[in-house]
Amino acid sequence: MAGQSETPMFMSFLFTIIFGLCILNASADLQRFAHPSKHDGSLSFLVLGDWGRRGAYNQSEVAFQMGKVGEKLDIDFVVSTGDNFYDDGMTSEHDKAFEESFTQIYTKKSLQKKWYSVLGNHDYRGDAEAQLSPFLRQIDSRWICLRSFIVESELVEIFFVDTTPFVEEYFTDPGEHKYDWRGISPQKSYITNLLKDLELAMRESTATWKIVVGHHAIRSVGHHGDTRELITQLLPILQANNIDFYMNGHDHCLEHISDTNSPIQFLTSGAGSKAWRGDIDQMNQRGLNFFYDGQGFMSVKLTETDATIHFYDVSGQVLHRLSSSKQLHSPM
Repeated sequence: MAGQSETPMFMSFLFTIIFGLCILNASADLQRFAHPSKHDGSLSFLVLGDWGRRGAYNQSEVAFQMGKVGEKLDIDFVVSTGDNFYDDGMTSEHDKAFEESFTQIYTKKSLQKKWYSVLGNHDYRGDAEAQLSPFLRQIDSRWICLRSFIVESELVEIFFVDTTPFVEEYFTDPGEHKYDWRGISPQKSYITNLLKDLELAMRESTATWKIVVGHHAIRSVGHHGDTRELITQLLPILQANNIDFYMNGHDHCLEHISDTNSPIQFLTSGAGSKAWRGDIDQMNQRGLNFFYDGQGFMSVKLTETDATIHFYDVSGQVLHRLSSSKQLHSPM
């Protein structure tokens, strides 16, 4: 009898250990997606944020122009900076909003590439895990959305960061909103583990270009402004690991701000649909190079020596251009 009673206890103990090891392993490695560069060594992609409104607020018009630019640049993929479905994310993995705001909107041939997406704060107000579900890829194979992950090629590593759990206000003063924190609690442990994973991956990266994508801005002169939690917790890691660009959404505008303490360029592309006209902080403009309060998107072209970034409005006009160069290192 004693042996029989000990067997279930042993199996339970063994399961606990195995489960714990799985959790440790999951937190130790950010999932990676390999995306090869073109034959000429270049890589091009579009960046869009704050878009999912079933075509309203010029979402369809922005999508049309994205298709034209995507064809011209022969893009390799699209990056979404979050707030993918308004107003409160998706209700489940069967929510028709996925098709009505994504599949049926971004129909141009050039946009039939992988979409690498992070979650925004509005996405967390619904069923956040629905957007992470592999089931959505059965509906539209372009869709890849995880909390945090890495896209890598011979040329660049792009670190996608789940920024919503960093923002204390969502936990302490959510107001009328309810957030889906499954997979996040406890918050402090989640952030600590994520920052460790990011720091290790960035430190070990040998890519020519290093880019970080998150939903929330580190620096912004728009409606939401700077995110202090990211300034204190994430920015020092970016500065210490020679990150070239931080790309985000959240503020419904387009902007380019230079970090005053490092070469990092802060690039906001959160104008995929509804924009906020005239909503700019006149007192927080250090490092500001460009701000536009209408709808639009961003393109990025990378080579071994150059990065070229354009900001476009809803009619496809180029509003701002950013270029950055790196020297080739000859073998000794």
